[in-house]
Amino acid sequence: MEEHPPISPAASPERSTAASPEARSRNMHIARTSWRREDAVFTDNRYSRAHTWEFDGGITVAASASPHVVAAPMSSVAAIDPEEALVAAASSCHMLSFLYVAQREGYVVDSYDDDAYGLLERVDRRKLAITRIVLRPRIAFSGDKLPDEAAIVHLHHLAHEECYIANSLKSEISVRTG
Repeated sequence: MEEHPPISPAASPERSTAASPEARSRNMHIARTSWRREDAVFTDNRYSRAHTWEFDGGITVAASASPHVVAAPMSSVAAIDPEEALVAAASSCHMLSFLYVAQREGYVVDSYDDDAYGLLERVDRRKLAITRIVLRPRIAFSGDKLPDEAAIVHLHHLAHEECYIANSLKSEISVRTG
């Protein structure tokens, strides 16, 4: 397997002064996706969909097509698939935004757990899409100022407005608190 040097924002060719203004942005986020055929025939459609994602912080993650989309052994059940990564990104972004707006509003959050899910549905005869992401956070607060249900709904609304991922997607993202 061909080795790649580790990726880093500073070493990325897109960071050079000759790159486009958006590529030179401090807000550029880098990920490398790598796949190798190995000894599979390929033309018989029985090649592995397992691959890796490498992020600019140095973490490498096993990734694959979802076993719900491509049957094992051509997919890896133990790897993260793009659909669940999208759901995790939306959940994580909402959580980080929620923590930010909660502290800004004077609340103390002790824990935040979310069992989020996404629905892969047919949007026309030939296309599938994650049409809905449902966040189901459970949040524990402490301190002198505790939010009532209306305040929690308001915090989620503010968090949704702040979330970069939610602002980037056209799929519905809903929050269920009860």
